[in-house]
Amino acid sequence: MDELIERYVNYLRYERNASPHTVRNYRSDLLQFWDYLAEGRAAAVDVRSVDALRIRGFLSMLFSRQEKKSSIARKLSAVRAFFKFLKREGMLAENPSALVSTPKQDKTLPRIMTEEEMNTFLDRLAEATKIGDPGMRRDRALLELLYASGLRVSELVGLDLRSVNFGDNVLLVRGKGRKERVVPFGSKAKQALEDYLVVREKTLQERKKPGQQALFLNVWGERLTTRSVDRLVKKYVRTYGPAVKVSPHSLRHAFASHLLTEGADLRAIQEMLGHTSLATTQKYTQVSIKQLIEVYDKTHPKA
Repeated sequence: MDELIERYVNYLRYERNASPHTVRNYRSDLLQFWDYLAEGRAAAVDVRSVDALRIRGFLSMLFSRQEKKSSIARKLSAVRAFFKFLKREGMLAENPSALVSTPKQDKTLPRIMTEEEMNTFLDRLAEATKIGDPGMRRDRALLELLYASGLRVSELVGLDLRSVNFGDNVLLVRGKGRKERVVPFGSKAKQALEDYLVVREKTLQERKKPGQQALFLNVWGERLTTRSVDRLVKKYVRTYGPAVKVSPHSLRHAFASHLLTEGADLRAIQEMLGHTSLATTQKYTQVSIKQLIEVYDKTHPKA
């Protein structure tokens, strides 16, 4: 079974063009499933002997360890995809995971910054950038762009300079599955990007890397990482924003929720976010309604 897992992982990597993050998670989940089937021993497992009952047993084990439901659902998704692959390759007659239902998820709505909080945060950051270290121009540019475009953090760090069309204020973004889409951005993000390009050019000259294509660079002239962006977002919100727990994905949530609040079409938001399914985009409706109820409860005299 370990050989089949590696074969599937290579299929994800080279044929499906899955992201390194997805490949790493699926491989880890499937190895954990294999370890469960082998009962913790490095024993051979005949994949044809696996049925729905054993898959449910795997889920029960995960529940007994009090793993998050979202984590359990992801691991089941990895198992399903693995068996679907084996069936398609002719190694199995049936997919045993098809009979296993996904655990019901807890419905949690993220706390995102309001429009007023977001504007105040970015305005304070812009003022601080005027008197701060020139390196802050990069950080302000990426924060403005995250909120202006709703990009995933992996999409943001994957941008090249040629991905930005300053004439039309649009980005050419490569999303999940290497699918490309065009995403607009606003005038404040454009100005922040133009201010940053001066710093970017200086970094390339100092580090002697004239051929570097990445838009956002670290101090060594290399492409910025997703982990670095995560740290930067938390650092600046902690310094200039409200007391809320944030991540780069929080700005994506805010982008979508604020557009929806202002009357944007759900299909247009779906296109900008790069969601395959409209159902994925509809969760922002719940966020918007939740915020509306909170405002009502706080302000209406008879609430």
